[in-house]
Amino acid sequence: MLLEAATLVSGAGNGAALVVLPWLVLERTGSAGSAGLLAAVTALPLLASSLFSGTVVDTLGRQRAAIGADVLSCASVAAIPLVDRAFGLNLGWLVVLAVVGAVFDPAGVTARETMLPEAAAAARMPLERANGLHEAVWSVAYIVGPGAGGVLIAWVGAIDALWIAAVGFAASAAFVALLRLPGTSAPHPDDEPDGMWAGTKAGLRFVRHDPLLLAITLLSAVLISVYMPVEGVLLPVHFEALDEPGRLGSTFVAMSVGGIVGALAYSAWGARFRRSLVFRLSLVLTTAFIVVLAVLPSFPLMLVASFGIGTAYGPIGPLVNLAMQARSPQHMRGRVMGIITSTEYAAGPVGYLLVGAATARWGVEPTFVALAVVLALVAVAGLFVRDLGELDGLVPPAEPDAEHPVAAALDEATRGPVPLVHPPRDPDQLSR
Repeated sequence: MLLEAATLVSGAGNGAALVVLPWLVLERTGSAGSAGLLAAVTALPLLASSLFSGTVVDTLGRQRAAIGADVLSCASVAAIPLVDRAFGLNLGWLVVLAVVGAVFDPAGVTARETMLPEAAAAARMPLERANGLHEAVWSVAYIVGPGAGGVLIAWVGAIDALWIAAVGFAASAAFVALLRLPGTSAPHPDDEPDGMWAGTKAGLRFVRHDPLLLAITLLSAVLISVYMPVEGVLLPVHFEALDEPGRLGSTFVAMSVGGIVGALAYSAWGARFRRSLVFRLSLVLTTAFIVVLAVLPSFPLMLVASFGIGTAYGPIGPLVNLAMQARSPQHMRGRVMGIITSTEYAAGPVGYLLVGAATARWGVEPTFVALAVVLALVAVAGLFVRDLGELDGLVPPAEPDAEHPVAAALDEATRGPVPLVHPPRDPDQLSR
């Protein structure tokens, strides 16, 4: 519960900052271009830090990395109102402090997710159920956070509304500090990565040579590259042309609530079905609902389709988490998760650029339909990706134990010159 409480308050803090910072820029500069600049200049540091975040986690230890990231994020957010009182806030200060905050966030997210197997074991909860609950908590956080940010802007003003984000990060650090889980403290010196770049390259090699991780990484990246521009470009442009901001907000809420329902449904009943079937079905249904949304139907049908998108997509996050947890060795779990997470972070901006340019040239509906067609082709192709079948044989990771034969074999194999392609379920398979 402490880990999910940390996820909730940290995610809510991020969600509040997502609303408050652009509002603050518009309030101080009156320029939509400046708000766009803030978003753009924080994207590159976020991508870079997410790539190395797993190496940071594997070097410092999961608990220390999570606490440190939250403390530094808290300081960067709290510095904004403090700088405003001391010197007067301008766009330069906002950009610098927002970039600092963006740099620390991926390490905190990665560190908390790497602790899920140990937290689930301590709570005597099946890992699949824990992953579903974790994704549902994330969805709740990104409903609560922006809502709280908007209310506080109206109540105390944008600059003081940032204190809610700072409080969220501080509370998250406190919750993680109270955790007592095996394998989450400082790693053994022999398990530490050989430097930031060498450690990150080892994670890249591991993901590239594992067929299942590579397949779900690519498929998830395609989904995210479509999903985010739908929310961030196509729907805002459509509803702005209709002068219906309320309908835009309702559509986002429907997607978020659907995501909560989908993740909780997987948490409760997902273990009864083959994982590969659930993943493929989620991919196909998400695509089908996006196709419905792409033709811009009546608003009630748009709400139904938006809820369906969130619900269908809900199990994908828990399944991706489980694959990362089960396929990565104990001492490399942070790097594997960091690499896959950084791919997802990169997919969104790429989608924004392509969809934004296409929308400006051809309009919302033609771009939306073209995007849906491309996604439909990917979903059909996903039905024939054999490596997804390996989801069905995943074995949740054992608790860290130096004498555990499979864990020891995994450690030894991944330190060797040849990457481990299929983590074995039986130590005898390592004879090769």
